[in-house]
Amino acid sequence: MTRVGATSAANQRAVGDLFADIRTSLEGVEHRLQEELRSRHDNVDQVVRHGYRLGGKRLRPALLLLSGQAAGKLTSYHETLAVVVEMIHTATLVHDDILDEADLRRHVDTVNARWGNETSVLLGDFLFSHAFYLASTVGTAEACQLIGKSTNRVCEGEMRQTLAEGDLTLSEDDYYSIIDAKTAELCACCCELGARFSDADEQTIAALSSYGRHLGMAFQIADDLLDLAGDEQATGKSLGRDLAKRKLTLPLIHARDTLVDGPRTNFLSLLEAGAQSTTPMSTLKQLGSLEYARDVALQFADKATADLSGLADSPAKATLEHLAAFVVSRQG
Repeated sequence: MTRVGATSAANQRAVGDLFADIRTSLEGVEHRLQEELRSRHDNVDQVVRHGYRLGGKRLRPALLLLSGQAAGKLTSYHETLAVVVEMIHTATLVHDDILDEADLRRHVDTVNARWGNETSVLLGDFLFSHAFYLASTVGTAEACQLIGKSTNRVCEGEMRQTLAEGDLTLSEDDYYSIIDAKTAELCACCCELGARFSDADEQTIAALSSYGRHLGMAFQIADDLLDLAGDEQATGKSLGRDLAKRKLTLPLIHARDTLVDGPRTNFLSLLEAGAQSTTPMSTLKQLGSLEYARDVALQFADKATADLSGLADSPAKATLEHLAAFVVSRQG
Protein backbone atom coordinates (compact mmCIF):
# COMPACT_ATOMS: atom_id res chain seq x y z
CA MET A 1 0.00 0.00 0.00
CA THR A 2 2.85 2.39 0.84
CA ARG A 3 4.48 1.70 -2.51
CA VAL A 4 1.26 2.47 -4.40
CA GLY A 5 0.76 5.76 -2.57
CA ALA A 6 4.35 6.74 -3.24
CA THR A 7 3.88 5.98 -6.92
CA SER A 8 0.78 8.15 -7.13
CA ALA A 9 2.50 10.99 -5.28
CA ALA A 10 5.53 10.67 -7.53
CA ASN A 11 3.30 11.00 -10.59
CA GLN A 12 1.75 14.16 -9.23
CA ARG A 13 5.20 15.61 -8.46
CA ALA A 14 6.36 14.69 -11.95
CA VAL A 15 3.45 16.57 -13.51
CA GLY A 16 4.08 19.57 -11.25
CA ASP A 17 7.74 19.66 -12.20
CA LEU A 18 6.90 19.30 -15.88
CA PHE A 19 4.55 22.30 -15.80
CA ALA A 20 6.83 24.49 -13.65
CA ASP A 21 7.33 27.10 -16.39
CA ILE A 22 3.58 27.67 -16.74
CA ARG A 23 2.73 27.30 -13.05
CA THR A 24 1.54 30.89 -12.69
CA SER A 25 -0.70 30.60 -15.75
CA LEU A 26 -2.09 27.25 -14.57
CA GLU A 27 -2.82 28.77 -11.17
CA GLY A 28 -4.78 31.43 -12.99
CA VAL A 29 -6.71 28.72 -14.81
CA GLU A 30 -7.46 26.97 -11.51
CA HIS A 31 -8.71 30.21 -9.99
CA ARG A 32 -10.95 30.88 -12.99
CA LEU A 33 -12.33 27.34 -12.90
CA GLN A 34 -13.26 27.71 -9.25
CA GLU A 35 -14.91 31.06 -10.00
CA GLU A 36 -16.82 29.86 -13.04
CA LEU A 37 -17.94 26.48 -11.72
CA ARG A 38 -20.38 27.80 -9.16
CA SER A 39 -24.13 28.12 -8.75
CA ARG A 40 -26.22 30.39 -6.55
CA HIS A 41 -28.30 27.33 -5.64
CA ASP A 42 -26.58 25.42 -2.84
CA ASN A 43 -27.53 21.92 -3.96
CA VAL A 44 -26.48 22.60 -7.57
CA ASP A 45 -23.31 24.32 -6.37
CA GLN A 46 -22.34 21.17 -4.48
CA VAL A 47 -22.58 19.07 -7.65
CA VAL A 48 -20.80 21.60 -9.86
CA ARG A 49 -17.93 22.04 -7.42
CA HIS A 50 -17.58 18.28 -7.13
CA GLY A 51 -17.27 18.13 -10.92
CA TYR A 52 -14.40 20.62 -10.71
CA ARG A 53 -12.39 18.08 -8.73
CA LEU A 54 -12.56 15.39 -11.43
CA GLY A 55 -10.30 17.02 -14.03
CA GLY A 56 -6.98 15.76 -12.71
CA LYS A 57 -3.66 16.86 -14.17
CA ARG A 58 -5.02 19.75 -16.28
CA LEU A 59 -3.19 18.29 -19.28
CA ARG A 60 -5.36 20.05 -21.87
CA PRO A 61 -5.00 23.56 -20.41
CA ALA A 62 -1.27 22.90 -20.13
CA LEU A 63 -1.10 21.87 -23.80
CA LEU A 64 -2.85 25.09 -24.82
CA LEU A 65 -0.59 27.28 -22.69
CA LEU A 66 2.64 25.50 -23.65
CA SER A 67 1.74 25.65 -27.34
CA GLY A 68 1.08 29.37 -27.01
CA GLN A 69 4.48 29.87 -25.41
CA ALA A 70 6.27 27.64 -27.91
CA ALA A 71 4.65 29.54 -30.79
CA GLY A 72 5.43 32.99 -29.43
CA LYS A 73 3.78 34.41 -26.35
CA LEU A 74 0.67 34.09 -24.19
CA THR A 75 -2.10 36.66 -24.43
CA SER A 76 -5.07 37.46 -22.23
CA TYR A 77 -7.15 35.03 -24.31
CA HIS A 78 -5.08 31.96 -23.52
CA GLU A 79 -6.21 31.65 -19.90
CA THR A 80 -9.89 31.86 -20.89
CA LEU A 81 -9.45 29.26 -23.63
CA ALA A 82 -7.55 26.99 -21.24
CA VAL A 83 -10.54 27.16 -18.86
CA VAL A 84 -12.87 26.38 -21.78
CA VAL A 85 -11.02 23.22 -22.89
CA GLU A 86 -10.81 21.95 -19.32
CA MET A 87 -14.56 22.39 -18.88
CA ILE A 88 -15.18 20.46 -22.10
CA HIS A 89 -12.81 17.71 -21.01
CA THR A 90 -14.47 17.46 -17.59
CA ALA A 91 -17.89 17.25 -19.25
CA THR A 92 -16.70 14.27 -21.32
CA LEU A 93 -15.36 12.60 -18.16
CA VAL A 94 -18.68 13.03 -16.37
CA HIS A 95 -20.53 11.47 -19.30
CA ASP A 96 -17.88 8.73 -19.68
CA ASP A 97 -18.39 7.71 -16.05
CA ILE A 98 -22.09 7.20 -16.72
CA LEU A 99 -21.40 5.06 -19.78
CA ASP A 100 -18.73 3.03 -17.96
CA GLU A 101 -20.82 2.76 -14.77
CA ALA A 102 -17.69 3.90 -12.93
CA ASP A 103 -17.75 4.61 -9.21
CA LEU A 104 -14.38 6.27 -8.70
CA ARG A 105 -12.33 8.99 -10.41
CA ARG A 106 -9.36 10.90 -8.97
CA HIS A 107 -9.84 9.01 -5.70
CA VAL A 108 -13.34 10.47 -5.17
CA ASP A 109 -16.85 9.27 -5.99
CA THR A 110 -17.99 9.91 -9.53
CA VAL A 111 -20.96 12.23 -9.93
CA ASN A 112 -23.14 9.34 -11.08
CA ALA A 113 -22.14 7.25 -8.05
CA ARG A 114 -23.09 10.04 -5.64
CA TRP A 115 -26.03 11.77 -7.35
CA GLY A 116 -27.17 9.38 -10.10
CA ASN A 117 -27.12 9.39 -13.88
CA GLU A 118 -29.71 12.11 -14.43
CA THR A 119 -27.74 14.67 -12.43
CA SER A 120 -24.53 13.57 -14.16
CA VAL A 121 -26.00 14.12 -17.62
CA LEU A 122 -27.17 17.59 -16.62
CA LEU A 123 -23.80 18.48 -15.10
CA GLY A 124 -22.10 17.51 -18.34
CA ASP A 125 -24.58 19.71 -20.23
CA PHE A 126 -23.92 22.57 -17.78
CA LEU A 127 -20.17 22.29 -18.39
CA PHE A 128 -20.52 22.17 -22.17
CA SER A 129 -22.86 25.16 -22.33
CA HIS A 130 -20.77 27.26 -19.94
CA ALA A 131 -17.61 26.42 -21.89
CA PHE A 132 -19.13 27.73 -25.13
CA TYR A 133 -20.36 30.86 -23.38
CA LEU A 134 -16.81 31.58 -22.19
CA ALA A 135 -15.38 30.84 -25.63
CA SER A 136 -17.69 33.48 -27.07
CA THR A 137 -16.09 36.15 -24.86
CA VAL A 138 -12.65 36.12 -26.52
CA GLY A 139 -13.80 38.57 -29.19
CA THR A 140 -13.70 36.33 -32.25
CA ALA A 141 -15.92 33.58 -33.61
CA GLU A 142 -12.86 31.53 -34.58
CA ALA A 143 -12.42 30.01 -31.13
CA CYS A 144 -16.05 28.88 -30.95
CA GLN A 145 -15.82 27.44 -34.46
CA LEU A 146 -12.67 25.44 -33.71
CA ILE A 147 -13.90 24.23 -30.33
CA GLY A 148 -17.36 23.40 -31.69
CA LYS A 149 -15.93 21.37 -34.56
CA SER A 150 -13.61 19.44 -32.25
CA THR A 151 -16.26 18.86 -29.57
CA ASN A 152 -18.61 17.50 -32.22
CA ARG A 153 -15.92 15.06 -33.36
CA VAL A 154 -15.20 14.02 -29.76
CA CYS A 155 -18.88 13.22 -29.21
CA GLU A 156 -18.99 11.34 -32.51
CA GLY A 157 -15.99 9.27 -31.40
CA GLU A 158 -17.63 8.50 -28.08
CA MET A 159 -20.80 7.35 -29.88
CA ARG A 160 -18.76 5.17 -32.22
CA GLN A 161 -17.04 3.56 -29.24
CA THR A 162 -20.32 2.94 -27.45
CA LEU A 163 -21.91 1.47 -30.57
CA ALA A 164 -18.86 -0.80 -31.00
CA GLU A 165 -19.25 -2.37 -27.54
CA GLY A 166 -19.45 -6.10 -28.00
CA ASP A 167 -18.19 -5.91 -31.59
CA LEU A 168 -15.43 -8.52 -31.41
CA THR A 169 -14.53 -7.92 -35.07
CA LEU A 170 -13.39 -4.31 -34.48
CA SER A 171 -10.21 -3.76 -36.50
CA GLU A 172 -7.03 -2.08 -35.33
CA ASP A 173 -7.60 0.73 -37.86
CA ASP A 174 -11.12 1.28 -36.52
CA TYR A 175 -9.72 1.46 -32.99
CA TYR A 176 -7.21 4.13 -34.06
CA SER A 177 -9.97 6.07 -35.81
CA ILE A 178 -12.14 6.03 -32.69
CA ILE A 179 -9.43 7.18 -30.26
CA ASP A 180 -8.28 9.81 -32.75
CA ALA A 181 -11.76 11.31 -32.52
CA LYS A 182 -12.61 10.81 -28.85
CA THR A 183 -9.24 11.76 -27.33
CA ALA A 184 -6.65 13.02 -29.80
CA GLU A 185 -9.00 15.55 -31.41
CA LEU A 186 -9.33 17.70 -28.28
CA CYS A 187 -5.56 17.57 -27.64
CA ALA A 188 -4.96 18.74 -31.22
CA CYS A 189 -7.53 21.50 -30.74
CA CYS A 190 -5.80 22.69 -27.55
CA CYS A 191 -2.46 22.97 -29.32
CA GLU A 192 -3.97 24.68 -32.35
CA LEU A 193 -5.77 27.23 -30.17
CA GLY A 194 -2.59 27.94 -28.21
CA ALA A 195 -0.58 28.56 -31.37
CA ARG A 196 -3.31 30.41 -33.29
CA PHE A 197 -3.99 32.88 -30.48
CA SER A 198 -0.25 33.61 -30.33
CA ASP A 199 -0.51 34.76 -33.97
CA ALA A 200 1.75 31.96 -35.15
CA ASP A 201 2.15 31.22 -38.85
CA GLU A 202 0.15 28.39 -40.39
CA GLN A 203 3.14 26.04 -40.54
CA THR A 204 3.71 26.38 -36.79
CA ILE A 205 0.00 25.99 -36.07
CA ALA A 206 -0.11 22.80 -38.16
CA ALA A 207 3.00 21.39 -36.46
CA LEU A 208 1.61 21.96 -32.97
CA SER A 209 -1.81 20.62 -33.92
CA SER A 210 -0.14 17.47 -35.26
CA TYR A 211 1.87 17.22 -32.04
CA GLY A 212 -1.32 17.34 -30.00
CA ARG A 213 -2.97 14.67 -32.12
CA HIS A 214 -0.03 12.26 -31.85
CA LEU A 215 0.26 12.96 -28.12
CA GLY A 216 -3.45 12.27 -27.67
CA MET A 217 -3.12 8.93 -29.46
CA ALA A 218 -0.22 7.93 -27.21
CA PHE A 219 -2.15 9.09 -24.14
CA GLN A 220 -5.27 7.05 -24.95
CA ILE A 221 -3.38 3.84 -25.73
CA ALA A 222 -1.52 4.23 -22.43
CA ASP A 223 -4.85 4.88 -20.69
CA ASP A 224 -6.33 1.71 -22.19
CA LEU A 225 -3.31 -0.22 -20.92
CA LEU A 226 -3.85 1.17 -17.44
CA ASP A 227 -7.49 0.05 -17.54
CA LEU A 228 -6.29 -3.50 -18.12
CA ALA A 229 -3.06 -3.66 -16.10
CA GLY A 230 -3.02 -0.58 -13.87
CA ASP A 231 -3.45 -0.25 -10.12
CA GLU A 232 -6.73 1.32 -9.01
CA GLN A 233 -5.07 2.96 -6.01
CA ALA A 234 -2.44 4.57 -8.24
CA THR A 235 -4.85 5.70 -10.97
CA GLY A 236 -7.55 6.82 -8.56
CA LYS A 237 -10.36 5.61 -10.82
CA SER A 238 -12.38 2.49 -11.53
CA LEU A 239 -10.45 0.07 -13.73
CA GLY A 240 -11.40 -3.02 -15.72
CA ARG A 241 -14.33 -1.22 -17.32
CA ASP A 242 -13.25 -1.99 -20.90
CA LEU A 243 -13.44 -5.75 -20.33
CA ALA A 244 -16.68 -5.40 -18.40
CA LYS A 245 -18.25 -3.34 -21.20
CA ARG A 246 -16.72 -5.58 -23.91
CA LYS A 247 -14.74 -2.73 -25.47
CA LEU A 248 -11.93 -3.91 -27.71
CA THR A 249 -8.79 -1.90 -27.04
CA LEU A 250 -5.40 -2.34 -28.70
CA PRO A 251 -3.99 -5.15 -26.49
CA LEU A 252 -7.21 -7.15 -26.86
CA ILE A 253 -7.26 -6.64 -30.64
CA HIS A 254 -3.63 -7.76 -30.89
CA ALA A 255 -4.30 -10.89 -28.86
CA ARG A 256 -7.39 -11.75 -30.91
CA ASP A 257 -5.49 -11.36 -34.17
CA THR A 258 -2.51 -13.38 -32.90
CA LEU A 259 -4.47 -16.37 -31.64
CA VAL A 260 -5.82 -19.08 -33.97
CA ASP A 261 -8.27 -21.97 -33.80
CA GLY A 262 -9.40 -23.15 -30.37
CA PRO A 263 -7.41 -20.67 -28.25
CA ARG A 264 -8.84 -17.81 -30.32
CA THR A 265 -12.38 -19.13 -29.90
CA ASN A 266 -11.90 -19.46 -26.14
CA PHE A 267 -10.45 -15.94 -25.91
CA LEU A 268 -13.39 -14.49 -27.84
CA SER A 269 -15.79 -16.33 -25.54
CA LEU A 270 -14.20 -14.65 -22.53
CA LEU A 271 -14.50 -11.25 -24.21
CA GLU A 272 -18.10 -11.93 -25.18
CA ALA A 273 -18.90 -12.71 -21.55
CA GLY A 274 -17.23 -9.50 -20.38
CA ALA A 275 -14.99 -11.64 -18.21
CA GLN A 276 -12.87 -9.89 -15.60
CA SER A 277 -10.72 -12.88 -14.70
CA THR A 278 -6.97 -13.49 -14.74
CA THR A 279 -7.32 -15.57 -17.92
CA PRO A 280 -7.49 -12.68 -20.42
CA MET A 281 -4.58 -10.96 -18.65
CA SER A 282 -2.41 -14.07 -18.69
CA THR A 283 -3.12 -14.46 -22.41
CA LEU A 284 -2.23 -10.83 -23.08
CA LYS A 285 1.07 -11.26 -21.26
CA GLN A 286 1.94 -14.53 -22.98
CA LEU A 287 1.28 -13.10 -26.44
CA GLY A 288 3.17 -9.86 -25.78
CA SER A 289 -0.01 -7.86 -26.41
CA LEU A 290 0.64 -5.40 -23.59
CA GLU A 291 4.15 -4.74 -24.88
CA TYR A 292 2.82 -4.38 -28.41
CA ALA A 293 0.43 -1.65 -27.28
CA ARG A 294 3.19 0.09 -25.30
CA ASP A 295 5.40 0.07 -28.39
CA VAL A 296 2.64 1.63 -30.49
CA ALA A 297 2.09 4.32 -27.82
CA LEU A 298 5.81 5.06 -27.88
CA GLN A 299 5.73 5.34 -31.67
CA PHE A 300 2.98 7.96 -31.44
CA ALA A 301 4.97 9.78 -28.73
CA ASP A 302 8.02 9.78 -31.02
CA LYS A 303 5.90 11.24 -33.83
CA ALA A 304 4.71 13.97 -31.45
CA THR A 305 8.31 14.86 -30.59
CA ALA A 306 9.24 14.90 -34.28
CA ASP A 307 6.41 17.37 -34.96
CA LEU A 308 8.27 19.92 -32.82
CA SER A 309 11.53 19.74 -34.77
CA GLY A 310 10.85 22.89 -36.80
CA LEU A 311 10.07 25.05 -33.77
CA ALA A 312 12.67 27.33 -32.24
CA ASP A 313 14.24 25.98 -29.06
CA SER A 314 12.53 27.23 -25.91
CA PRO A 315 11.62 26.00 -22.42
CA ALA A 316 8.04 25.41 -23.66
CA LYS A 317 9.25 23.25 -26.55
CA ALA A 318 11.45 21.23 -24.17
CA THR A 319 8.46 20.69 -21.86
CA LEU A 320 6.30 19.49 -24.75
CA GLU A 321 9.05 17.00 -25.66
CA HIS A 322 9.23 15.71 -22.08
CA LEU A 323 5.44 15.52 -21.94
CA ALA A 324 5.39 13.10 -24.87
CA ALA A 325 7.50 10.66 -22.86
CA PHE A 326 5.51 11.22 -19.67
CA VAL A 327 2.09 10.34 -21.08
CA VAL A 328 3.33 6.88 -22.04
CA SER A 329 5.18 6.13 -18.79
CA ARG A 330 2.61 7.51 -16.32
CA GLN A 331 1.00 5.22 -13.76
CA GLY A 332 -2.09 7.31 -13.09
